[in-house]
Amino acid sequence: MKETYLGVHVSPLTYEGIITEIKTRMAAGEQSTIIAVNPEKVMTAQKNPEVKDLINGSTFQIPDGVGILLASKIKKGKIHSRVTGVDMMARLLKFAADENHPIYLYGAKKEVVEKAAHNIKQQYPEIGIAGMTDGYEQDEEALLQRINDSGAEIIFVALGSPKQELWIRRNMDKLKNVLVFQGVGGSFDVFSGTVKRAPALFRNTGTEWLYRLASDPRRIKRQMNLPLFLMNILFNRRN
Repeated sequence: MKETYLGVHVSPLTYEGIITEIKTRMAAGEQSTIIAVNPEKVMTAQKNPEVKDLINGSTFQIPDGVGILLASKIKKGKIHSRVTGVDMMARLLKFAADENHPIYLYGAKKEVVEKAAHNIKQQYPEIGIAGMTDGYEQDEEALLQRINDSGAEIIFVALGSPKQELWIRRNMDKLKNVLVFQGVGGSFDVFSGTVKRAPALFRNTGTEWLYRLASDPRRIKRQMNLPLFLMNILFNRRN
């Protein structure tokens, strides 16, 4: 049963719960989409119906933000831990390697996606990387043909949000063999080693946002969405 905050759905499932459901859906030939939800996206959805539709139309809306956990606690919900986009991708990579599901990487700069693919193969030697394409491909039809020909069953799309979700929604029906689609934002930067994640202390205590803010003070405007979101949760009776 999904939880709803300011009209935006969030899945209360853990990593393991999502993998279990995906495994069942893949066995039935059903396509699944995964989108990360945080306070910034929820607040954007208040002004942009298309963003809200993209989120709510996904199969799994993962709680990728400490603000979502706080909102669930306030509303006595069942979301007790974050499911981050980059860690969800890591779980899917392990699942793909263990269950022999070829993957495709699409997005980011050429050197980033290539380095990410190299590091993924090093970490998961059994994984089948069916192909990769950087985010600067101009011929979408040629790209779709390439993905179809590759035999990929899981695709990670790193174009930034909501561009990656729009791409997924536009092309799902044309990629019948792909059963799992995840928009992963900057995750290729992490897997390539281009960007370092916050230390475990910050990740485990839900203060990764503070580390990122200290590393890049220009994020302050984006981070203001967190108190604004929580104020809405506390005082908006319609949520």
